[in-house]
Amino acid sequence: MQIGYSIEQVITQATQSFTHCAFVDSPKLEAEILLAHLLQKDRTYLFTWPEKIVDDEMIVEFRELCRARLLGTPIAYLTGEREFWGLKLKVSQDTLIPRPDTETLVEVALSLIAEQPQAAIVDLGTGTGAIALALKFEQPQASLTAVDFSAAALAIAKHNSDTLQLPVTLLQGSWCQPLGDQQFDLIVSNPPYIEEQDPHLQQGDVRFEPRSALTSGNDGLDDIRAISAQAPAHLNPAGWLAFEHGYNQASAVQAILQQHGFVEINSRQDYAGNDRVTYGQKPSA
Repeated sequence: MQIGYSIEQVITQATQSFTHCAFVDSPKLEAEILLAHLLQKDRTYLFTWPEKIVDDEMIVEFRELCRARLLGTPIAYLTGEREFWGLKLKVSQDTLIPRPDTETLVEVALSLIAEQPQAAIVDLGTGTGAIALALKFEQPQASLTAVDFSAAALAIAKHNSDTLQLPVTLLQGSWCQPLGDQQFDLIVSNPPYIEEQDPHLQQGDVRFEPRSALTSGNDGLDDIRAISAQAPAHLNPAGWLAFEHGYNQASAVQAILQQHGFVEINSRQDYAGNDRVTYGQKPSA
């Protein structure tokens, strides 16, 4: 990349370099996102001022970001942010990158508490806080608790909670362990659910994400089993437990919930038509 090019020329050259990269789905969009991030502007600025010259120092930094992206580093880690449910979230390599599929879990959760605007909700394995913050945004009267084993992840979640002014109680620990004797109307979780030997772990963005937040035993269901066993003690009568899981795990997760006494068990598909969320209810009696 030459020095002293205009915004339009810089984007064109980066787009060309990204075009044949297997990791980049939208070459022009990603070039624009990276340059807008460096310039601390939104993408509208790029469209409005395509003739503006990018200074030498910025060109060098942009080249480094492009090189990292070509090696597969997720764009969310390069910019330090990702949008989820319309909320701009800080992300880091200590957290999973929030994905559109997970919005299905938010939709299910909102439907389960539609008649309980002041519901008590806990998000297990909160990471960036994406699910908890989306629920708090939609149900401001609800009380939200978010749990994560990672102190670094909780620091990111706290930053997002403070920045968005969406108050959430943050607790550190493994699944339900830090909840004490608290009980909730809804427990949601996007736990690790990938099989430890899954070849997809060597592909794309997940190569850079924390492995502990991705895998869970030989069949990917160890953490879902653990949460399903612990959850009844922390659910009010008729309370709900809802999981995100892999596209081929719905029947297995339904069986796990049934084994632990849940009723009204069902699954919901994501936007791509894959089974993505399974939920069940603690009996009212």
